[in-house]
Amino acid sequence: MKPFLPFESRLVPMPNNNIDTDQIIPARFLKTTSKEGLDKQLFADWRQDPDFILNTPRGQNAQILLAGDNFGCGSSREHAPWALTQFGFRAVISTSFADIFKGNALKNSLLPIVVSHEIHTKLFALPEDAKVKVDLASQTLTLPDGERVEFPVDQFMKTCLLEGVDELGWILKQEPAIAAFEKTRVGSINTTI
Repeated sequence: MKPFLPFESRLVPMPNNNIDTDQIIPARFLKTTSKEGLDKQLFADWRQDPDFILNTPRGQNAQILLAGDNFGCGSSREHAPWALTQFGFRAVISTSFADIFKGNALKNSLLPIVVSHEIHTKLFALPEDAKVKVDLASQTLTLPDGERVEFPVDQFMKTCLLEGVDELGWILKQEPAIAAFEKTRVGSINTTI
């Protein structure tokens, strides 16, 4: 993983509510443990429609998906954030996320950003070429008019994203402290039963 740096991007609007993980990546594509190529199956059934947003110029090369309420509900497949990040998304904005999807997203360097209904509506009303800025360190979303919106994020996962490590990587970075602590314990452990 790479450190999660601030970025600016256009939005890909997908106002549908309750987009579940089977719509994000249909079950028939879950036979792989590789992330490679999953971008081609992202919203595979919806992409049959030539007018679907990801098939249009607006859906290309943007890093933020603006989704309806309750994004990522359904089954707990990790392939959903894999497919989104492989397509190029770095963040998804919604008013709410399914808990398991949210956790999987954070573990895979996809930032789920929760905003109020008022800001959500304002984002959907932006012109097609409008860009917003995402800054994880300050936990802010900056709109084109300069308005800064704070968003919540789990502090441990924030640390991992900013450092570009997963949970195991974070633990491995603590190895010197763990080893020093263990040295203090060796003499105090009672091995008799």
